[in-house]
Amino acid sequence: MVEFDYPQGATPLDRNEIEGLIPTHITTCGELDRWEQDNINEALAWIDSHKPKDILTEAFMKRLHKRMFGNVWKWAGTFRRSDKNIGVSWRMIPNDLKQLCDDIKYIIEEKTMPEDEIAARFHHRLVQIHLFPNGNGRHARLMADILLERFFEKPPFTWGRENLAQSGDDRTQYITSLQAADRGDYEPLMRFVRS
Repeated sequence: MVEFDYPQGATPLDRNEIEGLIPTHITTCGELDRWEQDNINEALAWIDSHKPKDILTEAFMKRLHKRMFGNVWKWAGTFRRSDKNIGVSWRMIPNDLKQLCDDIKYIIEEKTMPEDEIAARFHHRLVQIHLFPNGNGRHARLMADILLERFFEKPPFTWGRENLAQSGDDRTQYITSLQAADRGDYEPLMRFVRS
């Protein structure tokens, strides 16, 4: 069994979720990170080749998560079935996600805020809902980037310069900006996404 050393702000997995690890030879977090990143790279290639259009749906978000983590976790693409240290009650995930998608569609149609702000707020709310047992930040960042590219024909966010899945200054700044957004202050997040 892998002993997880979670980076700041990461959501711990429960025993059942850990037992969903597909590659049984993994013994360190470093190995797990490499496997997950390889799988995410495959998902990025899939996005580039398929150019998905209808992204603001539960089905697409589950499919993307499965593409990102399906070679690593048996439960990839499946909403979490337990409450965590962050996120809505797991029973509310489908309702809250539908509300978010409806809200974002309306905001895009009505152009009620700048495009970068739409994507940043979308990302923040996805993280708040916390759809999956693991990979929520990476999934939400990729969803925001896809939103920017597909709806606004804008380049993806830069998200700092470091790997946000690991501890470091950029991760600390990222977590701090999300916490500010939790309090209604989106300025730190807006600065961070293009840093």
